Amino acid sequence: MKQVKANIQHQVLPTYELGKPKINPVFFEKRVYQGSSGKVYPVPFIDKVFDKKTKKEYQVATLENEFVKLEMLPEIGGRIFKTQDKTNKNFDQCIY
Repeated sequence: MKQVKANIQHQVLPTYELGKPKINPVFFEKRVYQGSSGKVYPVPFIDKVFDKKTKKEYQVATLENEFVKLEMLPEIGGRIFKTQDKTNKNFDQCIY
């Protein structure tokens, strides 16, 4: 088995910018959303995503071995950006 390669680089990606979070979000009492309950505050609530794409530079962390390649974006919570199954050449790109 070969070694795992890891590196961090910068990459410019098309991005839909977010609006500013509301400082005082609305309180939802007795809300039913996947079994959740309680207050939203102090977590900021963002309800605006702009329609125009901009180019933004992100830090991209890559982990790769002989079977898979994984690219994550640490600046947005470690979200998975790209995955590749190298055994059958399938390539998926996703932002969650």
